Amino acid sequence: MELVLAIAIGLLAGSGVWLLMRPRTFQLIIGLSLLSYAVNLFIFSMGRFPIGAPPILAPGGQGDPASFADPLPQSLVLTAIVIGFATTALFLVVMLAARGLTRGDHVDGRPRQ
Repeated sequence: MELVLAIAIGLLAGSGVWLLMRPRTFQLIIGLSLLSYAVNLFIFSMGRFPIGAPPILAPGGQGDPASFADPLPQSLVLTAIVIGFATTALFLVVMLAARGLTRGDHVDGRPRQ
């Protein structure tokens, strides 16, 4: 499972960086989104993956805290998803405004010859 997750994080990060280097603004936004997904998966994986363990303690019971998932990375990723969605929406609005003003969607503002 860890190998599959590491490969997925690597593919998302690599694809995101490759798209960040493209000259068009839409590809730049998609690259930023892929990079944020890779970082979210990495942070989420830091909380460990206990297989078959209950998510919370039973009422009145005691358990070993090492066998439970850490809630901090989960809350950080949830917050990052919400912030990432808002910034992506803002980037799209700015991209549409810039495209209307420059009549092109290149990062440098010049239309392609």
